[in-house]
Amino acid sequence: MGRVTAPSAVDPAVAVAGLDELAALVGNGNTVVLSGAGLSTDSGIPDYRGATGARQRRHTPMTWQTFTRDPQGRHRYWARSFVGWRQIEQARPNAGHRAVAALEHAGLLGGLITQNVDGLHQAGGATDVLELHGGLDRTVCLACGDVADRAALDVRLREANPGFRPEPLDDRVNPDGDVELPESALDEFVMVDCLACGGGPLKPDVVFFGETVPPERVARSYELVTCARSLVVLGSSLTVMSGFRFVLRAAKEGIPVAIVNSGPTRGDDKADVRVDAPLGTVLPALARRLVR
Repeated sequence: MGRVTAPSAVDPAVAVAGLDELAALVGNGNTVVLSGAGLSTDSGIPDYRGATGARQRRHTPMTWQTFTRDPQGRHRYWARSFVGWRQIEQARPNAGHRAVAALEHAGLLGGLITQNVDGLHQAGGATDVLELHGGLDRTVCLACGDVADRAALDVRLREANPGFRPEPLDDRVNPDGDVELPESALDEFVMVDCLACGGGPLKPDVVFFGETVPPERVARSYELVTCARSLVVLGSSLTVMSGFRFVLRAAKEGIPVAIVNSGPTRGDDKADVRVDAPLGTVLPALARRLVR
């Protein structure tokens, strides 16, 4: 199958020039979708490496090592996350999320693996979502393992921090759920303990940079990919191995790979179909063509 590249032009008619071969792959059914942060940018959540991404700013993503070994770094994260949660909680699924859900409901998907932690696939109507990196809507206690609802934690944090209203340095939330705050404001923030054991520390139920994805999720993802008729990557630069390994597995197994992303990706030389165009244009057009 030849590679098709649609230029990232403004004209929607041009932007979906790669739709025919993409529709042919997905239309065969049993397509596994691997989605990344680029799918959520239209919902107001920047990605790390795109034009609006956190890597274009001063933000350094929270790492597993810092969170677990540096109490001050952990405190800084929770203070910033307390403010950033407002934007994550209020984010709404965009046309791309809804299009993926429509493809799932039409029986065309064999699985949906997301690297995103924002829960927008589910909010957009998808029902069978494998969250590779977890979800910001949950917390886990590193002492006792208790998993709790993030909204409940937010209520407790509001009660513990009635006057904590620092002005963010940037009004955009980062993909890992926090915002930039002045260092001078951090000492005013009060973190709460785990309700289940009275200790902690609490951690968002997400995989931080430098942390290992739970092996059962990786195994399940590999299983979905190797049983698929095609793998379609949506909105991921595939820079980190966490997602790129599934493209490598599909290519090794002779499973066709399509990549839809604005800008280059690490997997471009593995793609049978490559569409360089906005997902908010391509995915609704794809759903209109395939969903009756």
